[in-house]
Amino acid sequence: MTVVTTTLGKIKGTQENQLKVFRGIPFAAPPVGDLRWQAPQPHPGWDGVRDASKFGAEAPQDSSMLDWLMGQADTPPEQAEDCLFLNIWTPATAGKRPVMFWIHGGGFTMGSGSQPIYDGQHLADRGDVVVVTINYRMGALGFLNLKALTGGKIPATGNEGLLDQVAALEWTRDNISVFGGDPANITIFGESAGGMSVGCLMAMPAAKGLFHKAIPQSGACHSANSPEKGLQVAELALELLGTFDPSALLALPVSAFSELQVNFAKAAVGKNLPGMGAFRPNVDGTVIPEMPINLVRKGSAAGVAVMTGTCREEWRLFAVIDPARVNMNEQQLQAEVAAFFPDTADKVIAKYREWLQSRHKASLPVDVLAAFMTDQVFRIPALRLLEAQSEHAVTYSYLFDWPSPLMEGVVGACHAVELGFNWGTYDKNGSAGFFVEGREADVLSARTMDAWLSFAREGAPSSSGLPEWPVYSRDLPATMRFSTEPSLLLDPDHEINELWADDPAIGSM
Repeated sequence: MTVVTTTLGKIKGTQENQLKVFRGIPFAAPPVGDLRWQAPQPHPGWDGVRDASKFGAEAPQDSSMLDWLMGQADTPPEQAEDCLFLNIWTPATAGKRPVMFWIHGGGFTMGSGSQPIYDGQHLADRGDVVVVTINYRMGALGFLNLKALTGGKIPATGNEGLLDQVAALEWTRDNISVFGGDPANITIFGESAGGMSVGCLMAMPAAKGLFHKAIPQSGACHSANSPEKGLQVAELALELLGTFDPSALLALPVSAFSELQVNFAKAAVGKNLPGMGAFRPNVDGTVIPEMPINLVRKGSAAGVAVMTGTCREEWRLFAVIDPARVNMNEQQLQAEVAAFFPDTADKVIAKYREWLQSRHKASLPVDVLAAFMTDQVFRIPALRLLEAQSEHAVTYSYLFDWPSPLMEGVVGACHAVELGFNWGTYDKNGSAGFFVEGREADVLSARTMDAWLSFAREGAPSSSGLPEWPVYSRDLPATMRFSTEPSLLLDPDHEINELWADDPAIGSM
């Protein structure tokens, strides 16, 4: 039994093998009742010693295919609006270790810091670091701009989920030293919506100085609604909830928001609104003053070293499990691409098909769409972040190219496939069917964890078995490819990159 004294009170953790583990630590007041849609408020603290042996509740959400793909929890997690908890794995409470602060993904509507895949034991033990995972508000409770529609009676900017992340970082800054962590060496990292959150935190005035390095994985600085789009999303959401009255909104049961998230995509059809990804950060003029990538270009995260990248075939996870997409025809493909390239869709499709065929890849409409959307949502935003931040700090680029065995390998090196290797949890709780297992997986995971750990310690990734990994720059656009045989790529896919020179709506979904 280990007891530490935090700024809020004493907590009691558990000893698990060589690590001390603390779960379910509250970092802000429960955002319930009148605090629904408010910025996170200070927790009042507690008397006595609080038990920290069990995870706290995760944010309200619906189940997802990814829950079973990446390993189910042994028991179904509790869900509640009272969800602002964090978890810590540390080798010892004495000393000063690098801190790795994880922000989970899930499209801003799913996931938690307590998912089995994010078990911090392997990173903490292997790298002698302190690992922190967090929860934050999601969906309509975390990313709905209600200020204008309620005349300010509900002051929500649509960034309350991000402000939760800031509150967790502030708690970490103030308390991590009693867990053996160094508050002057904090690396934030996250994947998908977590990576997009990292990109937003790099731009947010409220987060400045709270972290020192950043690893946005499969997410960068383009994922925020414009003020106009945010208002449209909020209007449709309140229509579906059946009220614009602030008092009635605050009184709605939490189940109403789960139902909203299910119905929103259908209702958004034909309204020029994203069905997938509508609930996400919002440019509100204050919390996020303008599009995050613009702020990063201006130096909002000057001095913060960045390592970013994507999986080779991100969008195949979404494309090949959707029967409508698998069987799409050329006309449907044309319509999808024309939403972003209205005048040159034919040229873009032809270029992607030629690019796929040159690499001996299938080039049916679904394959072209998967390659196109991988670039539009993930890869090109990552390149833009590298280009922007390389003017203000050292940057490193990676490409994860390990094919998942799911569906006999048809999903390829798809979205989220790097996670099991980042965390050393590729065979945990039945997840090997998505990540695979065996000697090659062991080696890849060791190399991946060591690169991430090296970056967290020193701001430069390195790992036994990897080639020398130079800093990314416009003159030397070097990318480390993680695969069975790792290699350094110089300006990969440059012939496709030229299509995106004018950045037509990248980062949207």
